[in-house]
Amino acid sequence: MRDILRGILEQGTTLSIEDIILHIVVATIIGFAIYISYWYTHIGTTYSKKFNVSLITLTVLTATVMTVIGNNIALSLGMVGALSIVRFRTAIKDSRDTTYIFWAIIVGICCGVGDYLVASVGTAVVFIVLLILGRVRNDNRILLIIKAARSNENEIEGIVFQYFQKKALLRVKNTTEDSIELIYEMNRKTYNLTYKKERSITQELYDLKDIYYVNIVTQNDEISG
Repeated sequence: MRDILRGILEQGTTLSIEDIILHIVVATIIGFAIYISYWYTHIGTTYSKKFNVSLITLTVLTATVMTVIGNNIALSLGMVGALSIVRFRTAIKDSRDTTYIFWAIIVGICCGVGDYLVASVGTAVVFIVLLILGRVRNDNRILLIIKAARSNENEIEGIVFQYFQKKALLRVKNTTEDSIELIYEMNRKTYNLTYKKERSITQELYDLKDIYYVNIVTQNDEISG
């Protein structure tokens, strides 16, 4: 039993300098591909160059760790114990950022064990998918926000129904003793139909008394309704 345990603890492969350098270089090259993908496909105001650079370093560091661990079970258990105490407090603002983090880690693992083909093919497929779909924006929704005196509730609902029929969905109704706020959601095609009318809906609403404001907001993935 002692010999078996000793064999497990000593299990591992000794890599040459060339193999180690190759692991790190390939991880760096693919890390730059991840960098380019994130930079090109990112849309919005939350782009962080520091986060993008960290994807490259994360790929290289993961490959380095996997190169050190190899097939050594003792080192792998020690690494799991060491990493278990790490707590990440950085909030992920975009769900796609999580994808890039996992992408960097997986590429680093593949390069660290010398499986460059899997890393390259996987990176190429993910790169193409994000290239095609990564710049898709969800800006097809319009929010109509109306705040007025509470006594105007019926008139406002009648005007909205006159312009949009049942295609404008009432999402929020906030009321106080004296005021009311209505938030309607519709698609852009429905809203564009108002341009064919002689008067805009804002003009029609402001003709009522005690209309505090009328806001029209394009809702996308960065604005939660």
